[in-house]
This record gives sequence, C-alpha cells and structure tokens, in this order.
Amino acid sequence: MVMTWITRFYVGTVSLVSLVALIYIYAFPPSSMLTSRDGVPHFTPQIMHPETGKALDMGELIRHYRGD
Repeated sequence: MVMTWITRFYVGTVSLVSLVALIYIYAFPPSSMLTSRDGVPHFTPQIMHPETGKALDMGELIRHYRGD
C-alpha cells in the first residue's frame, strides 16, 4: 500500500516538473531557440558550397534561392 502511494507521488512529481519546464521554455525561450526572419536559427553553422568548398552562411543561401 505504501509503495503505491510513493510511486504515485513520484510519477506526479516528475509529471509536474516536466510540465513546468515545458511551460517555462515556451514562455521564456533561450536565445539559441530564436530564429531569423526567414526561419533560420541564429546559431546555425555555416554550410559548404558543393563546387568551391567555401563556407556559406545559411542566410546567403536562402537569399540566393529566393532571388534577392
């Protein structure tokens, strides 16, 4: 009987902590989760140009394919 209550308390506590953490992350997102106007995360690594091997910024690639 006691083990049932301990288990229920443990499951309830873990569920509550998880829910609070998700609400906190949604309400106050860390800066690494923020994105640019085009939907690219700010801390996206550079990508390699397939022909030249030069490093390109993701925003530059998006502007190229958009025609800007």
